[in-house]
Amino acid sequence: MTRKSIDGIVAVMLTPFDAKGAVDAASLSRLVDWYIANGVDVLFAVCQSSEVLHLSLEERVAISRFVVGHAAGRVPVISSGHIGPTREEQLAELTAIAATGPDALVLITNRLDPDNQGEAAFRENLDWLLARLPADLPLGLYECPAPYRRLLSESELAYCAGTGRFVIFKDVCCDLGRIERRVRLVAGSPLAIVNANGTIALEAMKVGSKGYSGVFTNIHPDLYAWMYRSWRTYPALAEELSAFLAVASVSELMGYPAIAKLYLQKLGTIDTIKCRAIDYDIHERFWWGGEPILDKIAIASEHYRKVIASLEK
Repeated sequence: MTRKSIDGIVAVMLTPFDAKGAVDAASLSRLVDWYIANGVDVLFAVCQSSEVLHLSLEERVAISRFVVGHAAGRVPVISSGHIGPTREEQLAELTAIAATGPDALVLITNRLDPDNQGEAAFRENLDWLLARLPADLPLGLYECPAPYRRLLSESELAYCAGTGRFVIFKDVCCDLGRIERRVRLVAGSPLAIVNANGTIALEAMKVGSKGYSGVFTNIHPDLYAWMYRSWRTYPALAEELSAFLAVASVSELMGYPAIAKLYLQKLGTIDTIKCRAIDYDIHERFWWGGEPILDKIAIASEHYRKVIASLEK
């Protein structure tokens, strides 16, 4: 498999559902197009934002295959989807996902050490899988927060980088100093560190994060894309934009992923805000904010788009 560059703005894809709760292929098609039109560099299918823990294996495989097919080479697609408790189950899941043709197959760190036993267990399970997965398939790593956030130690990260098989690491440590150390640690390897925390997105880029892969790639990925590509040229505007993006990202706490689906529904990109990961009405629970806050975010996002467009005149 020819290796593509797997970095930049990595969209953590949502899974649209129809009113009956089934995966909505028409909305998913529009969503893929929306991400690409808004400047993402990579699509990350079947991740936590996709509600992976609430999808059957058949659905995970079908989503990955659909996204790969609909993206049609416009941007790289990476996929995860191994959630089983045993490595045998995970190998079956990963093999099925790999067969859908993603540009990289992403391993979830907490699945490599499901009982949080430490580095020995992590290394043993990782080595077992590496010996059985296709040797020419690029791999990724993801510190998925669920069912628990399993951060990699420096020695574990160095080991993974040293294999030469890993091309992207979705970093969820949310610690700027640690990100900087990780960037130095993998220097010279194919592994790109991509920060997932929106509040330190700009600062992480400055210390070497090769992009951003957080939940607000579902709201204004184009603004993160501009910041990633232009912060050196327009440092003052990048700092101002960064402050807005950081504050806006806090709205994740108002029922994500439904809050992001509401935003996309208002744009006409997806049809419903139905989720499997949450079972409450976000309008009722977040009566004090919710949709009006999304409207303010949309207004401010449009303001910054106009400011950015004026730079090109």
